Amino acid sequence: MKALETLPEGYKEYYSLDLQKDKRTAIFVNSMAVLIAVLMIVPMNFAVPIFSTIHADLGTIMRLFALSVLLIVYLILHELVHGIAMKSCGTKKVKYGFTGLYAFAGSNDYYDKKSYIYIALAPIVLWGIIIAIINFLVPIEWFWVVYFIQITNLSGAAGDLFVTVKFSRFPKDILIKDHGVGMTVYSKE
Repeated sequence: MKALETLPEGYKEYYSLDLQKDKRTAIFVNSMAVLIAVLMIVPMNFAVPIFSTIHADLGTIMRLFALSVLLIVYLILHELVHGIAMKSCGTKKVKYGFTGLYAFAGSNDYYDKKSYIYIALAPIVLWGIIIAIINFLVPIEWFWVVYFIQITNLSGAAGDLFVTVKFSRFPKDILIKDHGVGMTVYSKE
């Protein structure tokens, strides 16, 4: 189904989420992000001990600088993939922004459940595969630089994972309007 510019007749608000205002859900989502990060760091540290790649040398400083730059680039690319997914669903205009806590891609269109889940998961899947391949190709000194980007890919997408799980339980006919850090779900039921 293509993105809809207007809400069809008979649809009523079913659910609303705004992570800027709903502190309880924001705390839950951010706690999920921390948990995902811990669950990724601890086991991997047994396979590739983090301190085995950190030394008091110029190489470590360069890797830390590279990580800082790559995390910013990754955040931009993550949101661009959301935007590309929205465009592939028929959206004409995607809005991008940063609230200080959340980067976002949004639009004024309405998406059906399958399209919205595709939009939510597209960056996680695409970048998850690309980053995993890169992680196997880089020298061991660079492993944690790349792996921290992978951690950011999954933990930073806790909100996308949260809405994917939540919306998958909603009625089949839902339409979602995502305006950035918040969204409204409509249903006929």
